[in-house]
Amino acid sequence: MTSKIRSAILSALMVAGATSMVFPAQAAAPVATATVAGLPDFADMVDKVGPAVVNIRTTEVVRLGEDGAGGMGGDEEMQEFLRRFFGGQMAPRGRRGAPQQQPEEREVQRGVGSGFIISDDGYVLTNAHVVEGADEVIVTLTDRREFKAKVLGADRRTDVALLKVDARNLPSVRIGDSDRIRAGEWVIAIGSPFNLENTVTAGIISAKSRDTGEYLPLIQSDVAVNPGNSGGPLINMRGEVIGINSQIATLSGAYNGISFAVPIDEVMRVSDQIKKTGKVTRGRMGVQISEVTRDVAEALGLGKARGAEVAMVEPGGPAEKAGVKVGDVILKFNGKDIEKSTDLPRQVGGTPVGTRATITVWRRGAQVELPVTIEELKEEQPEKGNAAKQKKQAPEQAPNALGLQVSDLSAVQKRELKVEGGVLVEVVGGRAATAGIRSGDLILQINNAPVTSAAQFNGLVGKLDPKKSVALLVRRGPASQYIVIKPRP
Repeated sequence: MTSKIRSAILSALMVAGATSMVFPAQAAAPVATATVAGLPDFADMVDKVGPAVVNIRTTEVVRLGEDGAGGMGGDEEMQEFLRRFFGGQMAPRGRRGAPQQQPEEREVQRGVGSGFIISDDGYVLTNAHVVEGADEVIVTLTDRREFKAKVLGADRRTDVALLKVDARNLPSVRIGDSDRIRAGEWVIAIGSPFNLENTVTAGIISAKSRDTGEYLPLIQSDVAVNPGNSGGPLINMRGEVIGINSQIATLSGAYNGISFAVPIDEVMRVSDQIKKTGKVTRGRMGVQISEVTRDVAEALGLGKARGAEVAMVEPGGPAEKAGVKVGDVILKFNGKDIEKSTDLPRQVGGTPVGTRATITVWRRGAQVELPVTIEELKEEQPEKGNAAKQKKQAPEQAPNALGLQVSDLSAVQKRELKVEGGVLVEVVGGRAATAGIRSGDLILQINNAPVTSAAQFNGLVGKLDPKKSVALLVRRGPASQYIVIKPRP
């Protein structure tokens, strides 16, 4: 832009009453502003909560001087070093009459984690994996005081451990309510990532209940959590602990933008049991379950995908005594809806042993209520062999509309398989093969109708609407599941 043109524009603006004009070549510096409204200030909260967050160091006793157990390795390499640089050779220990050194025990550091004090008399919470296998646990406060901690108990399923240090008048955290949290809330984590004590990171809650296991509906956040943060608190804007930082989703071993915390409500239930009895007791019904898909729900008349499909009933277990059958869909436990299959083990697990509960199941197009007495969950027993390995009867019919040839079960097979009816799949083709049905499977139910014989099954197949999907309850090995066969396009 020439000086003449610039002068002409300025003159015109002044005539028009303008007071200033900034040209692109002369852009003014941005005006400094105050702190952006809406962003949180965590400083006061960290000052208040930080002293109750501790560093946890674990040690292990190892034996030195034994073959491959921490002794001096590379003895041959050491002898070669001496020969080259000193022109001599030292007799290795334990050889040529030299005295044999006795194995030596030495304490070595296993790992570093975090934790937090929940009461002023020295109860500390952390992750079970932080203290697992440790011979000694050292708790360090922010004022540099150190205490040896006793592990009162640990629960692997929830990854929670309760410790106790011999001290009084300690700073402690406030416990929040993890049921009230919302996605999008600001939260912070305090811990010792990479052994950097009392490090504060911030972010938001990404999801409230992320399913990663039977008993762990985890809180997902984008707070930076790294090795060493494990066991530290996840804290809301009210300064309350709402979870224990436990896991990260990573390909590198360090923070990748997704971290998980155990909800504090579950943590406190576990720690209360550990404090009282030294262990955690959970309830069980004795069933194996699977998710109810949309196709299965539609075929069974459920309306929407919900509940937990019973894939196997443990012989002699609480569910079998209550009358639960393979193929039932459990819709409610003690009146509370089962929206996802993972809801059931959590509700049953949290029920006191010996409680008489009521379950509502969907069976053959209708709801049925069954009373069940909850027993204690113990270590899983290995499954027995598949009793379906019986001599097959030769098929006597052509493939039906689903592409299946089936045969009746003998009385011996029914008795050994503990079934009242069903048919054995001999040959698979067509839509059934596409759906994943295999030779040797047992078909126990078609939609809501129980299968009693090959002739009855083929008759039911012949009456099916070819434009609709059909759900078959199929037993394979010890477990059963619904397999949906869709109509041809």
